Amino acid sequence: MRQQVLEAAVRFYKYKHKKDAQEYTPGDRISYGGRVFDEKEIVNLVDSALDFWLTTGRYAEQFERQFADFLGVKHCSLTNSGSSANLLAFMALTSHKLGDRRIKKGDEVITVAAGFPTTVTPIIQFGAVPVFVDVAIPSYNIEVNQLKEALSTKTKAVMIAHTLGNPFDLTVVKSFCDEHGLWLVEDNCDALGSKYCYDGEWKYTGTLGHLGTSSFYPPHHMTMGEGGAVYTNDTELKRIVESFRDWGRDCWCPSGKDDTCIHRFSQQFGELPSGYDHKYVYSHFGYNLKVTDMQAAIGCAQLDKLPDFIDKRRENWQILRDGLSDLQDVLILPEPTPDSLPSWFGFLITIKEDVNFTRNQMIAYLEGRGIQTRMLFAGNLLRHPCFDEMRKSGQGYRVVGELSNTDIIMNQTFWIGVYPGMSTKMLDYMIHELHAFFDQV
Repeated sequence: MRQQVLEAAVRFYKYKHKKDAQEYTPGDRISYGGRVFDEKEIVNLVDSALDFWLTTGRYAEQFERQFADFLGVKHCSLTNSGSSANLLAFMALTSHKLGDRRIKKGDEVITVAAGFPTTVTPIIQFGAVPVFVDVAIPSYNIEVNQLKEALSTKTKAVMIAHTLGNPFDLTVVKSFCDEHGLWLVEDNCDALGSKYCYDGEWKYTGTLGHLGTSSFYPPHHMTMGEGGAVYTNDTELKRIVESFRDWGRDCWCPSGKDDTCIHRFSQQFGELPSGYDHKYVYSHFGYNLKVTDMQAAIGCAQLDKLPDFIDKRRENWQILRDGLSDLQDVLILPEPTPDSLPSWFGFLITIKEDVNFTRNQMIAYLEGRGIQTRMLFAGNLLRHPCFDEMRKSGQGYRVVGELSNTDIIMNQTFWIGVYPGMSTKMLDYMIHELHAFFDQV
């Protein structure tokens, strides 16, 4: 009966979802990102639903194991979003189990304002102090020359993202963290599959810091619909991450299993009575941020496609880069970081100073012709309403320098997509319309 249901699911996929990318007609909507899937994701999703386990289960265990193998790390912990992954990665570093190395309220974390807010949100919500440094253009990553100026006696960590798939300078950043005994958290949500040559060896981004994070939201490199992951080579950090993820519990039994440690009723914790059930002992103030097995089932099918997704993103990015190279008198085009092989999330464009048009005019033209655009997320996070109170008080954060490039990004930068669902016809149309814009300004 299960097999009949799965075969019916395949037939439904072919009826409802299967499309030919070559059906595209110039002027049709070109999204910056989206889901790319086939019948395998549908089959896995239905298969997991038939189990009706619903919460974390066999597919989650399979994904965590296979994803860790893909990245070359010891541990992967699934969660319900990339934002939750960032929260868990940061909160793990606040654990009392880390002793003097733990991040405490008032400690400082070096980061950037030109990015997505949830790289910074956990720092602020905990009560630590984000220290904002500028970014470089055209890499759009942290300006590493400002790291020393950002350092203080309160600095405990660096938490930054690889911008739109372009790795930041891991040689400098990791050496800086190692020299000063700082934690390094790599927000890898927009860079899954990017590689960096560190000390002569190619490594996936997200694996060189103490903790890395990924997002599986639909526009990302692979999807579960919602979902994210934290990964590490440190077993203690892995257990702390999963404690915060799973209500703050001290027990590390997998979901649905009891007494993995064989000491469930024979230990003493806090001021609890001796032998209190270890499954209900809480060593952290945690959350419930687990993923469902249906999401993980989709992820298992997507993971098989990930290498091809990465190759296609690189191919699409290069087509845009080559096709727009003659516009560099008016546009700043993106450049990969030296010693890196990016897995691009998007194609960044910055309009140069002293041109006779604005970013708003350019994106209105593109959007009007069906080409979806996006800002580089917050642009400058400090300019947003969420910072109004902090700006007025001048407390709770620190800024190094003027963030001049960050403001340029806020005013003059946008990006277009390179996701694997784009056909050559779509890319050619995007290149054509970017050129056509200059014929009418």
